[in-house]
Amino acid sequence: MAPHGPAALPLLSCGKGIAPLKFFTTMADSIPSRSSHGRGGATSPGARASGEGLPAVLIEAFSDRPGAGNGAAVVLLEGPNLPGLSGDGWMRLIAGSLRQSETAFLVPHGEEWLLRWFTPTREVPLCGHATLASLLALRHWQRLEAGACTRFHTRSGPLEVRLDAEREGMGHLQLPSGGLQEALPPASLRSLLVSKLGCGVERFWRSGLGYGVALLPQTAPLASLEPIAALLEGDLRLGLVLMQSLGSMGDGTESPRVGGVSADYQLRFFAPGLGIEEDPVTGSAHALVAPYWMERLGRSSVVGWQCSDRPGGMGCEAGSSGMIRVSGTGSLLWDGTLKARPQLCVEGSHSGGDRPTDGPEAWWALAPKPSWRDSAATPS
Repeated sequence: MAPHGPAALPLLSCGKGIAPLKFFTTMADSIPSRSSHGRGGATSPGARASGEGLPAVLIEAFSDRPGAGNGAAVVLLEGPNLPGLSGDGWMRLIAGSLRQSETAFLVPHGEEWLLRWFTPTREVPLCGHATLASLLALRHWQRLEAGACTRFHTRSGPLEVRLDAEREGMGHLQLPSGGLQEALPPASLRSLLVSKLGCGVERFWRSGLGYGVALLPQTAPLASLEPIAALLEGDLRLGLVLMQSLGSMGDGTESPRVGGVSADYQLRFFAPGLGIEEDPVTGSAHALVAPYWMERLGRSSVVGWQCSDRPGGMGCEAGSSGMIRVSGTGSLLWDGTLKARPQLCVEGSHSGGDRPTDGPEAWWALAPKPSWRDSAATPS
């Protein structure tokens, strides 16, 4: 293995790794010293009363510069009965107004957190880049200190996350892979790729996440592919990953680099059925395909790149119980206060998927301890 290969990229550990976040606004001054950190406090933005609005930020995840990576808004719901008042429809409307590929909503649960993700049109069971954004938002709000670990309780189960101890703006996540099941590529996809890229499909898989995954020849001009979301048919509209190797091209072309490490593969992700024409950088997609690349390359870690018009990348390492450890950075674009009042019931509020429940029951279902329901439902 080359000295600069993926093994040199520490994942879910303290120390060196992907280049650190640079806070490109004056919010950099709001990042406190380690001695001033705590779990909230009178001066913490996360401790503001609900009457003053809800803390909200926008973080461009899986990027170390502005104008790249994948934007995610993060909203903190904290205060008497706020989780119960924040219905699915209200969160979906907020996500639709913010117009990011995902908006994350956080509720404190002791020293841990309940987390849900919404596209502009519906709730989704997993989102990698908004998980990274949520972790970095907690750091910005002084709710976690550098090097601290916590757990997000989500529809995909508990997710272990950690802030890097030395590099500001870097986080480490454990995401479920979902598993790939090889299948025949749909005829419509084969025709589309021949038409748009002049290539066929080398291999095709279905996945537990509902995404289709197509392996393309290394020579296919994937990075220059024009948007295809409107041309996708059937269940491919709920998620399509197009990927290819970034091994030696033999023409002097260099692979993109993530924190100084050359990427092993690249992909693009389309999900118009979820309200996302194209997702710029998709943590769940990389966690899904990383095991394939690890097996193909004979390594326990790889570096992935997403060649969208807002590119970015991440390191991926095999974890336990089918989890993938993902490491990446993010940049804070804005920090503010959401003035919209939470509402339990909004006409047409059902967020889609297999969970019709609106309001507090949807949050209670995530909590690992029954006692949370009692404490959350008690006015203060």
